[in-house]
Amino acid sequence: MNFNEYPIDSLMYITNRPDVVFTHGKGSWIYDNNGKRYLDFIQGWAVNCLGHCNDGMIEALNHQAKLLINPSPAFYNEPMAKLAALLTQHSCFDKVFFANSGAEANEGAIKLARKWGKKHKDGAFEIITFDHGFHGRTIATMSASGKPGWDTIYAPQVPGFPKADLNDIASVEKLINAKTVAVMLEPIQGEGGVIPATREFMQQLRELTKKHNLLLIVDEVQSGCGRAGTLFAHQLSGVEPDIMTLGKGIGGGVPLAALLSKADVAVFEAGDQGGTYNGNPLMTAVGYSVISQLTAPGFLEGVRARGEYLRTKLLELSEERGFLGERGEGLLRALLLGKDIGNQIVEKAREMQPDGVLLNAARPNLLRFMPALNVTTEEIDQMLAMLRSVLDSL
Repeated sequence: MNFNEYPIDSLMYITNRPDVVFTHGKGSWIYDNNGKRYLDFIQGWAVNCLGHCNDGMIEALNHQAKLLINPSPAFYNEPMAKLAALLTQHSCFDKVFFANSGAEANEGAIKLARKWGKKHKDGAFEIITFDHGFHGRTIATMSASGKPGWDTIYAPQVPGFPKADLNDIASVEKLINAKTVAVMLEPIQGEGGVIPATREFMQQLRELTKKHNLLLIVDEVQSGCGRAGTLFAHQLSGVEPDIMTLGKGIGGGVPLAALLSKADVAVFEAGDQGGTYNGNPLMTAVGYSVISQLTAPGFLEGVRARGEYLRTKLLELSEERGFLGERGEGLLRALLLGKDIGNQIVEKAREMQPDGVLLNAARPNLLRFMPALNVTTEEIDQMLAMLRSVLDSL
């Protein structure tokens, strides 16, 4: 097949895409329209937590598609109830609202916090967020994000999101005032360059928010669902937030997200929140399969072991090539290049022959690795061998 056979002109331009059309995939490998295969260490930006076309997910889709696809969100359905119960069973939260994307879940978190502030904190509405944070592409979540330049693209922004500095508790404390209702952060800033919040900072943040009667919101759209080696990244710090959002990995590749909260924070009233597809049984059936696999005995231990293996190998590569080390948690990691060659590496890696490798440069001076959580050590070694070949060619 020729790339030119595909009617891509009908697609709206939003970003520069390479001249390949992906047609199928399995596990850590994805194939294009010319039959070339690629070792995938992006996995849909940490979405395909179980790799491409996971058997359990396929079985769940096929089974549920024959039973019920869309009964309307005005009614309960079995998969939504089962997945909600599974999530509360494996977390510190009591209530779940399902959505379609991480941005939508974060919009819900913002609305829930403001509703709570209206009911319990004299109308407080400001949510302290962080420089270089990323919470989505809606107007409100872009305003909550600290991505450079996003304050002007669709100006004016939604007000009420003062920005602090990650891992600097004093920068948070000085922003607190009578209008403050919550602090919202990613336990690991993924788009910002895989920058973890330290254990100490997360604990200080929890103490500070309790002291001032503020909600603590964790955006675990990228860091959650096993990515950090624990089911949720905030568990690494031993803290209990009031609100959590999930996306990406919870669906393993299908559009699914979730907003979770403690019972006393779940203050929505009838009509306050909704969505045509919230709790859709086809998607939540897949989510139930994904979370069941992630919480199966030994799975997260395996993620931690493979994360440590990748960490060790990246440090070896860094020392060998004179780079600046690595950082991250579990299987969300970054190699710090020390120079702006990330985009060159990504392009050359994809164009390798006979097989390519898919990598991501979240920033020009680093590479971000987001493989399937069930990636093998052999596949990690293969990726590193291919990366070394690319580096040799630069």
